[in-house]
Amino acid sequence: MARLDTSRGFARGAQSAVYRAGIAGVRPAVPTTSAGLEAAARRRLGSEAYAYLAGGAGSEHTMAANVDAFGRWQVIPRVLRDVADRDLSIELLGRRRSSPLLLSPLGVMELAHPQSELAVARAAAALDVPYILSNQASRPMEEVTAEMGERARWFQLYWSSSDELNRSLIRRAEACGCEAIVITLDTHLLGWRTRDLDLAFLPFTHGQGIAQYTSDPVFAELVRDRVRRGTTGTSAPPVRVNAKSVAAAMGIARAGAGTELVRGGFADAMRSPLPRAAVETFLDVFSDPSLTWDRIAKVHEWTDLPVLLKGVLHPDDAERAIDAGMAGIVVSNHGGRQVDRSVPTIEALPEVAERAAGRVPVILDSGVRGGADVAIALSLGATAVGLGRPYAYGLAIAGATGVSEVIRNVIAEFDLTLGLSGHTSPGELGPHALRRAG
Repeated sequence: MARLDTSRGFARGAQSAVYRAGIAGVRPAVPTTSAGLEAAARRRLGSEAYAYLAGGAGSEHTMAANVDAFGRWQVIPRVLRDVADRDLSIELLGRRRSSPLLLSPLGVMELAHPQSELAVARAAAALDVPYILSNQASRPMEEVTAEMGERARWFQLYWSSSDELNRSLIRRAEACGCEAIVITLDTHLLGWRTRDLDLAFLPFTHGQGIAQYTSDPVFAELVRDRVRRGTTGTSAPPVRVNAKSVAAAMGIARAGAGTELVRGGFADAMRSPLPRAAVETFLDVFSDPSLTWDRIAKVHEWTDLPVLLKGVLHPDDAERAIDAGMAGIVVSNHGGRQVDRSVPTIEALPEVAERAAGRVPVILDSGVRGGADVAIALSLGATAVGLGRPYAYGLAIAGATGVSEVIRNVIAEFDLTLGLSGHTSPGELGPHALRRAG
């Protein structure tokens, strides 16, 4: 995985590498189209894993609308402009970034590949793309950031019902060299995710995607307190014992082995009540539906890092975020996973960007499938763009190599879209570069 070089056009090097390898009969590890990428990932994944990664809320109108809304914009190519030298870099949170691309936080990457977030981290670091670490990771942040060296990473926080746990997670993110905290606001209630409901599958109940919690000392004490009190915290009926439930129990025990919860390894974890109690504790503290603007202001007491709010779709909320001292806004609808028939993010972006008026960066995610989408988002006011599902599909197909190729392809297509539309840097883009379809 070569490091990102945006001098004289990143796309030229990317295309050349593909075609030169083709001379020897070597083809890319992952398809270059969005549809091909998803189809290839689906063939690799089990039904539960694919449903969780690919699914959306309700009838999935929002997920489709996110993508379709990009189709309502058209790039206007301009000719006879000198675009031989292109610079893809941007300024973001006081640092120069190699490109406008970020990796959005995606949880439970063990569903896609055994190397999970470790593989994503290696690819992001190699291509110098900031990685927003998920609060719902399969590996603790300390392990993931160790793969990245000095490369940029941020941390996504789901605001739990335990302020002490929130503080602890932020302290760990600071110690891991994270440059910013991104608080996700749109998942204080779990969306109506029909694919997962049909399969009766939620990875967290199997001990998957809770590594940030089981590795946290504050969370571990919450779990021990539950065990000491002898409470289960659930009124669910007993689980039927069969091959699947036994496998789930083993997964839960494995999640606890060697963590703050169980220090003796997998064998001790299988005998301990702590891993099961950890899952129940997680389900209790995961989110806080009572979170308000007044309470979220506490974050400024806990950290000096820049704090961005993710899930903002209304300009009034953007204004209030800025008034509350937030360092940035992420226009996102969680990839269509939370509210069916929600406003598509690219449609919400212009008003939010206009209200922000350059006072803080505005990042867009949800619905981004390629480099042309990146150009459209930047033209409509985004400072940077987050990539989500495509890199998870790349991970499922070919591990770190697959993630790297997906990132490479998006940046290369953006580079070509920039040059072919007559521009040499992201800063030159604007509404003048687009027109409404039809």
